[in-house]
Amino acid sequence: MFGSARSKPTQPASAAPTPTTAPRTTAPPRPNGRERWNTIATRVQQRLLSELSPTVGADNVDEVRRVLERIFAETLLEMDVPLTRIERAELFDQIVVRDDSVTEILINGPNQVYVERNGKLEESAIRFRDVEDLARIIDRIVAPLGRRVDESSPMVDARLPDGSRVNVIIPPLSLVGPCLSIRKFARAAFAMDDLVGLDALTKEMADFLRACVLARLNVVISGGTSSGKTTLLNSLSAYIPGDERIITIEDAAELQLQQRHIIRLEARPPNVEGRGQVTIRQLVINALRMRPDRIVVGEVRGGEALDMLQAMNTGHDGSLTTAHSNSARDTLHRVETMVLMAGVELPLRAVREQIASAFDLIVHLDRLSDGTRRVTAVTEVQGMEGDVIVMQDLFRYVQSGVREGHVQGYFTGMGIRPKFMDKIESYGVYLSPSIFAPSKERGRR
Repeated sequence: MFGSARSKPTQPASAAPTPTTAPRTTAPPRPNGRERWNTIATRVQQRLLSELSPTVGADNVDEVRRVLERIFAETLLEMDVPLTRIERAELFDQIVVRDDSVTEILINGPNQVYVERNGKLEESAIRFRDVEDLARIIDRIVAPLGRRVDESSPMVDARLPDGSRVNVIIPPLSLVGPCLSIRKFARAAFAMDDLVGLDALTKEMADFLRACVLARLNVVISGGTSSGKTTLLNSLSAYIPGDERIITIEDAAELQLQQRHIIRLEARPPNVEGRGQVTIRQLVINALRMRPDRIVVGEVRGGEALDMLQAMNTGHDGSLTTAHSNSARDTLHRVETMVLMAGVELPLRAVREQIASAFDLIVHLDRLSDGTRRVTAVTEVQGMEGDVIVMQDLFRYVQSGVREGHVQGYFTGMGIRPKFMDKIESYGVYLSPSIFAPSKERGRR
């Protein structure tokens, strides 16, 4: 989610629409070059979507590939396209693989499709024949998940077998026709070194965050939509020792923790009768009874924030979570609001005392105007002074301008030693004071 510096491994096709083909048209006779290849790819894709059984999900790769190979051969024969063996293999590989530079697919009705590449939205040439054509594709995606979309249940938020997240909303709630959003996640989690290589943060910041995780500090990762919160959380979780019992709690499972002793819990929406819902808050409460060493909550959105604070304040140190917000300070305001959503009448000062006691560090990310994601602030929560929670930036990203469409700036320490350094050193982790020194670098990052 942080950029395009990763390699592009191949991945088999699925029944989901692939945002790399041209719109459905009647191809001119004997098209040449790229136009010819796009025309063939379009015909193969459309025939695949029309002929593949709706019961075949994205996890049934073998059946999808067999059907695709047959359709591919028949299409080449029908179009009388002469291809060498190498051209044939290259074209088939292009149809089979997904473009790994695409991180989101956004379909706004049958005539408007956008994709996100490297953090920037661009309109795709894909078009659907009509609303019914798009509706059939949506049904093909959600049916294997045991979900359905109709007027009685016009919204679906679910996880595909490959880990991608899919959201569907249809009329009458959507006024532009059926809308489909698919967010792809990397099949291999980004390591912290990868993020350093993508200039999402510096090596010094990465070393500091590693020390915070090892020292069991409670860390909140904040940022806007698609700013890279889950990616950074995955990277930080790699520093959790392998002998600890970890419980992850998510609305839709996205985390890719690599440790062996992990219990993954996922919330459940209500069924068509409105029953059977299991909320994040219920899972957090239950997790406290499962003897966790660490609790990792994919994202706090509501009343579960209160239970998360209680967990952090009752011996479950080293917890990690994410939250949507515009800044580190705004994160605390949002958590205050979410605690009040729990329906428990608490004085505001008591809520703030709980927050100040529970949170040690806030790591804030932003998606910049050029599509890059960066850690723009690493902020210590120092405690209370009067009715105000005191915070102090330890690292910051300073934006100095934009050159040829690329954001210019530099990372810098703030020259301040955090108060919890004694706790970090008590775990046998020692950092040079120089990592907090202000930076003089003002080159492009």
